[in-house]
Amino acid sequence: ATPPHDRPGARLTSLDLKLVEDLQALQRCGSVVRAAQERHVTHPAFGRRIRSLEAWAGVPLVERARGRTALTAAGTALLEQAVPLLAALQRQRQEWHAGPGRSAGHVLRLGTGRTLARTLVADWLARLKGPLRGHRVELRTAAMREIALALEQGEVEMVCCYEHPALSVGLSAQRFAHATLAHDRLVPVVAADGSGAPRMPLEKAPLIGYAPSLALGALLADHLRRTHEDLGPRTAVVCDSADAIQALVLKGLGMAWLPWSMVAADCRRGLLARIGGRAEDVHFDVRLYRPRGRQNPAVEAAWSAGTR
Repeated sequence: ATPPHDRPGARLTSLDLKLVEDLQALQRCGSVVRAAQERHVTHPAFGRRIRSLEAWAGVPLVERARGRTALTAAGTALLEQAVPLLAALQRQRQEWHAGPGRSAGHVLRLGTGRTLARTLVADWLARLKGPLRGHRVELRTAAMREIALALEQGEVEMVCCYEHPALSVGLSAQRFAHATLAHDRLVPVVAADGSGAPRMPLEKAPLIGYAPSLALGALLADHLRRTHEDLGPRTAVVCDSADAIQALVLKGLGMAWLPWSMVAADCRRGLLARIGGRAEDVHFDVRLYRPRGRQNPAVEAAWSAGTR
């Protein structure tokens, strides 16, 4: 049978939460076609669902203009009220489904990037062993954009990500609080010789760069645009893993800008050497984001103890 909200002329008498998710997808995609694809429905069916939601609300929720689709003030206000509710319901459902055989504690679902997961986030979680005792941490790694989306959709309760003018996740300050966990920097390094000196200078070393999908790649691209336009032709390898890039540098295949939190130990041991001056460093912050409003005890414990 056709769902009531997919029938032509259907009018909702109660709010269907799936339609709120439809509106959220439309806000995110900015296109009915792309939102329909994301929600796995046809374009006409998606349009009917949005109109059904508007019929329930009694006001227009979407501005429809040629080549442009955006939410009205009412549509934005509806999401600001409904999305936290959806996230809370999802968390409650997961707790019910955990069952009596699972841990009696709560779950902290933390999203971050792969490089941060093995460096600053690992250190941060190690400091929280006491406050998080009895709770479980579920660590999810993905691209920064995907992690920010997961927080907006309530799939994670916290996000740890980079912050820099050239790279911002754009999370709403009205919906999410943030704290700065650390300051880090990208530094140019090459393999060191037996005396700990760099094997090659910055001016001659081939560049090992980041794939465009990586957040660190955006930081480096911004720096190179402003300082080293000549480095493009010297790019020897492009990789989507900072760990792999570090290994390639250690093998003597070229230079790379890597987080100091990753390479400090290798520099101290004389395996890697910094090249270039301090002006080559790319400084950035590491931020922790969470929804405003009370969360489960695991989230509150991590936030309270980890942001002092």
